[in-house]
Amino acid sequence: MFYQTRNFDQSGPYLTTVDWKIPYHRRSATASLVQGVYNQEHDRQQNLQGQQALAPRWWDSFNFQLFRVLFDNADSSIFGAVYEFKSPPPDDPLHSPPRYVVAFRGTMTKRKTMSQDLTLDLKVIRNTLEQSPRFQLAMQAVQDTVSLAGAANVYLAGHSLGAAIALLAGKKMVKEGSFLKTYLFNPPFISIPIEAMTKTERLKHGIRFFHSVATAGVTIALDGVDALRQRPETGDWFDALSGWIPNLFVNPSDPISAEYVGYFEHRERMEAIGAGAIERLSTRNSILGAIEPLHLLPSAHLTINESPVQGARQAHKLEQWWKPDIQCRSKLHQLNSAVNCGETANEERLLKLDFHLLLERDPDGLTLYLGRPIP
Repeated sequence: MFYQTRNFDQSGPYLTTVDWKIPYHRRSATASLVQGVYNQEHDRQQNLQGQQALAPRWWDSFNFQLFRVLFDNADSSIFGAVYEFKSPPPDDPLHSPPRYVVAFRGTMTKRKTMSQDLTLDLKVIRNTLEQSPRFQLAMQAVQDTVSLAGAANVYLAGHSLGAAIALLAGKKMVKEGSFLKTYLFNPPFISIPIEAMTKTERLKHGIRFFHSVATAGVTIALDGVDALRQRPETGDWFDALSGWIPNLFVNPSDPISAEYVGYFEHRERMEAIGAGAIERLSTRNSILGAIEPLHLLPSAHLTINESPVQGARQAHKLEQWWKPDIQCRSKLHQLNSAVNCGETANEERLLKLDFHLLLERDPDGLTLYLGRPIP
């Protein structure tokens, strides 16, 4: 939500050439294209054109050109752009630049954009972003670009509110059978920011544990497994979504996106203590519920910036992701969907056994989860 105009020559990535095989180069170039959207809106508001415009350097430097500009009809602001790679990509499709990148900016707290952007922030919180005209325009641009070039040649990218738009568009494209490579910088996780609120690991783990057990318990009590069996199409959707692996970039000091760290680490811990089936049911029930939470993902490639920062504002800035000296750790998190909650009676019994054994071993649940008794 915090934005500053950036002059590429003063604060852009220090890259003389871009090697798309190198993760830092891909991250820097993609983040720069998102920054280019921010600067386009800044240039529009300040009526900066030609050599005075700040935006073009953010894509020209990576051999892209502006293919399409996306305007919000409510305030005429530029909220997104489609970039096209100028030269034919190399023959290696796995390590070549994308032909097109569809990028979305986040919230700009400037007078001409603040009202509409904050309205959309509230829609993200209320999980109604899909109903907004801005998202509909964004989705149409993504579909048009995929129709033009094919899913393998298109990247999605966004920061903050723009990451929420890109995430939702990516999920929708999975339903259409297109798995787009996606870069989400500081994507919002709409939940209590446990990761940013406390450094006490036991407390964080305990809160997440009880949430998973409660969700799975309610599902079992209400015969949620049988309900899923009656709707096999939801299982197919869940399995398809598990195969989509967006790239998430988060900072543990950023209260807007930090909970993704605990979300994925919690799933690993549940698997480690033998409660994987409970967590899978909890995740599946959340994703396939009446209102699907935007932030819930079965799979992702998570990159965490562990460099020291000065407060939440700096932790949420886009510019951190093109700095060469940040201390990052990355990990692939992929949900094992082999236990299909509605596939066979044996799997149903396994799920219920997992749930009941966990509570029988430790009625409080918390001591088993934390691995030591509560003092």
